[in-house]
Amino acid sequence: MSARIEALLPIGVRPRQLQVRTLLLGMLIALSDDRPAHLKRVHQALIGLGEADKRRLSVIAQWKSAPHELTYRQVERTFHLIVEALGKEQPDGAPSQALSEVMDALIEASVEVLPVPGSSSYAIDWSGYESFARPPRKDGRCADAEASWGHRNVNHPGRSETFFGYYLQAATIVKEEKGACEVAELVRRITLSSARHDPPKQITPVIKRMHQDGIALGDLLADSGYSYREDGSFASPLRALRAKLVMDLHPNDRGMKGTHEGAIIANGALYCPATPKALFELSPLAPGASDEQAKEHDRRCGELHRYKLSALTASDEEGYRRVLCPAAAGKLRCPLRASSMALSHERPTPLCQCRVRRS
Repeated sequence: MSARIEALLPIGVRPRQLQVRTLLLGMLIALSDDRPAHLKRVHQALIGLGEADKRRLSVIAQWKSAPHELTYRQVERTFHLIVEALGKEQPDGAPSQALSEVMDALIEASVEVLPVPGSSSYAIDWSGYESFARPPRKDGRCADAEASWGHRNVNHPGRSETFFGYYLQAATIVKEEKGACEVAELVRRITLSSARHDPPKQITPVIKRMHQDGIALGDLLADSGYSYREDGSFASPLRALRAKLVMDLHPNDRGMKGTHEGAIIANGALYCPATPKALFELSPLAPGASDEQAKEHDRRCGELHRYKLSALTASDEEGYRRVLCPAAAGKLRCPLRASSMALSHERPTPLCQCRVRRS
């Protein structure tokens, strides 16, 4: 990948002493102590290498008069050329195609050093990161023109705050739902964009490139921040890639939302009108829930699923599809379905008769 970036840089009259691969190595060394990779620290990391490494990486180069040690100005120059080559002519806060491809290759290289991941499931999420610069003044001037105001959640229920900066998104490998063994939860893709851009729209092309690179897409886990978006910008394009979206419902979509021809609309689906109302009050598990709480939550979710109307057909062009009564599907016992009463008593039996309109 360093050779690919090097090919994008202009060729001067005199060859550059600092190559792209050496600069990238210096950044990694500077980042190894969890501090920002400022160019000054990158330069210090490179000149702090052993004599043999410095000569191998051209940190010390033989000039006509004498050996020459890399200077900070040379580090700054190479970095500036890379920024020019991978940036956009008109910066808009989103990465260019060239920068996106370089980021994909660099992250993928960190995964390829290990065995092939044993999972095709991924979790995606975004975090807000503040810019190094202060927000714009009244005259609109700012040292970081691509940063923007955004919102992020804080560690307090129902609270959020504004910040000036960017959204960082990552796609992380996670264990298959029915996977037999654990997998290394490695980050496989990263993208950074200004807070003025909608995060789901920015991660969609990243997932598309994963598919184009031959990476299998299975379950794709996302929180309610991704589910409460326009269908055409996130869900539909990814379903077209055969990714199975597992998304948390937004609070505005949870619970009972009315009826449709007798069936209860809840949590984005249709349920039998005889469903116990207590089951509609289920909410996501709180962070740090115990194993016992998780098992009880799963049990109640499974009970609620028995009352859900099952899909009979795929959605048509207008988004409509036929559904089947849960008793007819064998998920519960109902006096209105005589055949269902022969099922095991382990299945629930509604206490009241439903009046769902049948087509």
